[in-house]
Amino acid sequence: MKLFNSQTGKKEEFKPIEPQKVRLYACGPTVYDYIHVGNARPVITFDALRRYLEWRGYEVTFVQNFTDVDDKIIDRANREGITCDELTERFIEEYFTDARGLGVEEATVHPKATENIEGIIEAVQSLIDKGFAYQTGNDVYFRIEKFPSYGALSGQDIEDIPIPMEPVIVGDRVRLGLGAEKENPRDFALWKGAKPGEVSWNSPWGEGRPGWHIECSVMANRYLGQTVDIHAGGQDLTFPHHENEVAQSEALNGCKFVNYWLHNGFLSIDSKKMSKSLGNFFTVRDAAEAYGYDTIRMFMLMSHYRSPLNYSGEILVQAKAGLERLYNAVDNLEFLIKNAEMADLSAEEAGFLETLPSYKTRFIEAMDDDFNTADGIAVIFELVREVNGACAADKSPSKPFAEACLNAVCELADVLGLLYARDTKSTDDLDVQVEALIAARTQARADKNWAEADRIRDELKDMGIVLEDTPQGIKWKKA
Repeated sequence: MKLFNSQTGKKEEFKPIEPQKVRLYACGPTVYDYIHVGNARPVITFDALRRYLEWRGYEVTFVQNFTDVDDKIIDRANREGITCDELTERFIEEYFTDARGLGVEEATVHPKATENIEGIIEAVQSLIDKGFAYQTGNDVYFRIEKFPSYGALSGQDIEDIPIPMEPVIVGDRVRLGLGAEKENPRDFALWKGAKPGEVSWNSPWGEGRPGWHIECSVMANRYLGQTVDIHAGGQDLTFPHHENEVAQSEALNGCKFVNYWLHNGFLSIDSKKMSKSLGNFFTVRDAAEAYGYDTIRMFMLMSHYRSPLNYSGEILVQAKAGLERLYNAVDNLEFLIKNAEMADLSAEEAGFLETLPSYKTRFIEAMDDDFNTADGIAVIFELVREVNGACAADKSPSKPFAEACLNAVCELADVLGLLYARDTKSTDDLDVQVEALIAARTQARADKNWAEADRIRDELKDMGIVLEDTPQGIKWKKA
């Protein structure tokens, strides 16, 4: 398996620190609002990566954090007149609602920044003791000039890095300043002194709260150790967030922080990066209402994770149509299994089944080439096309043959989590009602009571039920 390492700019053979074990960290959301479709791309992508690694036999420890203290969180909580905890707990629950809708499995651990304050304070103090950080007022900053390889991850020289403009309170107004109290205006905050109306914790440097970057270093170290196999996130996090994580983590521990950096490409709308700050975004909740959560997942995985994606209704409709092909194939196979005869495999069927392992091999080859889900899905669709032909109703396939084909399709589709939202023929009220109406229609036709048969057909049509007559009996689905 080869992965494109953002730090080296090339594909590298994946060799985990421990055989058959993977330490995977992915930056999670800042929980002050509903996640938008751009936020969903890394969530879906690295959930699929975890699934694939586990399918290949790796034991994966997956850590995805929640940033639950931040300027935006404090601002919104103050505007709503509630505590930061009340706000973040609300949107953590909303995140899980969307994540479950997208077929995303919970991480091994979902740590919160506010649950790791003690560890953050210890890390900041250690960086001060080692000479990598300094206090000014109630703030603590990291000395980037003390870390010679600063800028290596993002490919920048220190002098070329823009000087950040930071909010400075002057009286009752906020202006942007250059951070004059810093030794170097490019130094970044490890600890921020508390301002009026902000949530804060006691520390050796006074009341304050952690900077954004230090939380991920501390949580990765706590749950995965000093060196992580894979650190993943959106391309927009490469600088400054991940660059700063590297500096503070390696300065703190004296060893390599991450072996493989994976960054997904931007999601754009009208050729502009989708973001809350630009106001050009769709929440996952709204997009799911229009197209379905499972369609969003399909849309994300139909492209290579490093490729830029453009959000449009037309592309989502195409993704939905592709997903329906998979659903229909599985529904057809399950219908055949339920109604086909338990016969021995024919010579033709046995010959076809001998070809199935080749699809699995090609799927693995695609996925092992820098996690190429686009080519992996192409293999699945090719398999579905061949299976549909081999299991055509007029060929009267045997039950064992249909079962083998179903297992082959489901195994590969399930690796990417593509079939999780399929409507199964359960014993819910609608299914019982439909089956009863179909049985009544079949009896009416046997009795040559054509008027009653037509009436039942129309009733089913009004319910959105589509009927199909096959040699194995009447098949139905929801339109």
